[in-house]
Amino acid sequence: MSTSPTPDALLGPADIRELADVLGVRPTKQRGQNFVIDANTVRRIVRTADVRPDDVVVEVGPGLGSLTLGLLEAADRVTAVEIDDVLAGALPATVAARLPGRADRFSLVHSDAMHVTALPGPAPTALVANLPYNVAVPVLLHMLDTFPSIERTLVMVQAEVADRLAAPPGSKVYGVPSVKANWYADVKRAGSIGRTVFWPAPNVDSGLVSLVRRSEPVRTTASKKEVFAVVDAAFAQRRKTLRAALAGWAGSAPAAEAALLAAGVSPQARGEALTVEEFARIAEHKESGPQ
Repeated sequence: MSTSPTPDALLGPADIRELADVLGVRPTKQRGQNFVIDANTVRRIVRTADVRPDDVVVEVGPGLGSLTLGLLEAADRVTAVEIDDVLAGALPATVAARLPGRADRFSLVHSDAMHVTALPGPAPTALVANLPYNVAVPVLLHMLDTFPSIERTLVMVQAEVADRLAAPPGSKVYGVPSVKANWYADVKRAGSIGRTVFWPAPNVDSGLVSLVRRSEPVRTTASKKEVFAVVDAAFAQRRKTLRAALAGWAGSAPAAEAALLAAGVSPQARGEALTVEEFARIAEHKESGPQ
């Protein structure tokens, strides 16, 4: 059987609606379901993600399979993680019907992505996904943490979330997602997506975010958990100075000031001005023992 992709393998608007009708699927806001109905957008995402012939791609929230088919045309293998019972049950048949020569390169994991700790087959090298808006950041961070083999990531998320993830220190929207994503990867905005390429059309615009795994991890003697605790504390009260915002974390305001000074960070600074490396230095200088 030929393994070359068929020209009409990708799903168009009529295909999507027909599939949904047959399955009795109605997209739900609860799961943030908005299905991509434009094949050109799928091709653009695959191209922007720089999916290569030897890539093992993991996709979260494949839905009816629009992006899945585009990825399967370009990558060596694709594993899709889907929580919805009906969608998970239907996707293998869609792949077999639209790309029969590539069906043996596809795997489905019927699970909540937040609980996935292992994937079938070779380790994933790339993550490409249209992430449900309501869980985009925790799912992204979980996948990057759980699968260190993922070198390149491209996710489509709500435009506001895309801005936060890619924000540099000093930006008004720089916050917890920005710092934590930067712990794992170099992050940048990779484009915008309009509303009309989805069914149903969302009430917000979408953005593409590219994450390339850091060639060198953040150098620190503190653990990721310890660093993230500082980040969470700093942004829980982001309008306060770090001396005040980190008082609870350190045990007292003077203890917070001592840690900040030891880390070379001004106690009068605010979290939005700090890099992930600076947060790591603060974590290293927390005094141990009872406060």
